[in-house]
Amino acid sequence: MQKAIVIIPTYNEKGNITKTVEALADVFKTIKKWQMKVLVVDDSSPDGTSLVVKDLQKKLSFLELLVNKKKSGLGGAYLSGMNYAFNKLGADLVFEFDADLSHDPQKIPQFLAKIDQGNDFVLGSRYIKGGSIPENWGFHRKFLSVVGNLFINFLMLDFSIRDWTTGYRAIKKEVYESVEKEMHDGMFSGYTFQIGFLHKALRKKFKITEVPFQFVDRVIGKSKIGPEYIKNTLLYLMRVRIKEILEMRVVKFAIVGAFGAATQLLTLYFWRMLFSSEKSFVIANFLSIETAVVANFILSNMWTFKDRKLKTSQIPLSFLTFNLSSAGSILIQTLIAIFTANVIGLKPVFTLPILNKVIDTGIISAVIGIFVGMFWNFFAYNTFVWKKKKH
Repeated sequence: MQKAIVIIPTYNEKGNITKTVEALADVFKTIKKWQMKVLVVDDSSPDGTSLVVKDLQKKLSFLELLVNKKKSGLGGAYLSGMNYAFNKLGADLVFEFDADLSHDPQKIPQFLAKIDQGNDFVLGSRYIKGGSIPENWGFHRKFLSVVGNLFINFLMLDFSIRDWTTGYRAIKKEVYESVEKEMHDGMFSGYTFQIGFLHKALRKKFKITEVPFQFVDRVIGKSKIGPEYIKNTLLYLMRVRIKEILEMRVVKFAIVGAFGAATQLLTLYFWRMLFSSEKSFVIANFLSIETAVVANFILSNMWTFKDRKLKTSQIPLSFLTFNLSSAGSILIQTLIAIFTANVIGLKPVFTLPILNKVIDTGIISAVIGIFVGMFWNFFAYNTFVWKKKKH
């Protein structure tokens, strides 16, 4: 029989913990396929929360207690609790659960059913059909919760998750083992832990789903969420999103392409000094393109396609393939250059008064050719030169 452990982090929850554990005990009686336990992770509460738990342990065999020697925050408490649950108590699954009964324990069987259906990570969601937040919440708290989740959806361009900030979760051991090593940054010691853990699990392609629940505000005690939650969360989200964007292959391709375009335009002036006649413009244009091709090949191999980086022995043939793949772009740009030189003519088309610069059709044709050729290049490089490796 598989074992599931409900982890409850506590800090000054003396007035809530007994009621919460007893409510979980009632639900455990209805669960037959899983062995259920509760692990209270007390963050050195000065109000004596751990003493209350020790008294409860005398009559509840499923109750475990872990006391952190010093206050470690929500993220730190969950990490120490998960480590203890998976590695000491032999858990196959853990739940994240609030000590104040904000999370409905009656939903636990639905979480377990989702796990039995093959999911790796189940979220209790307030923002899908059947879920809700308290009506008596102040406007600022509703705004932060609702708009905050929408902001994350748009920032991450991921609408598969409706409740990013929920603290009601079921997490399989495989997810914890895959994500845990990346969660020891000090930024994750507080509430940013929730978003960070979920984000990393999503990026590792674990199967994640949601269960609706109605969030209930605490009656005893005060919420532990402070202003650092908003600041740290925003810093984390912006940092990882910028990093992800820069790591996208199409973005890398665009940056390398922009560098190649600059190289082409700069060297075009050099080649045109050597081939100064109007009839020789086509030759100069071709040579500037080839110069950019060499630069693009080097940068693409080192950065854009570094996960498919070519071996030294592959470079000569691959460079030839790269040139042939670029032939479509070169042909497009050369045809545009021929059309410009022979049909329109190399005459100034407008002047920039501020810079006192004359822009001729040769440069314009090169710019147009670059943009048209880029679409072909991305397809060709990705398909023919740096082909995806087969496993």
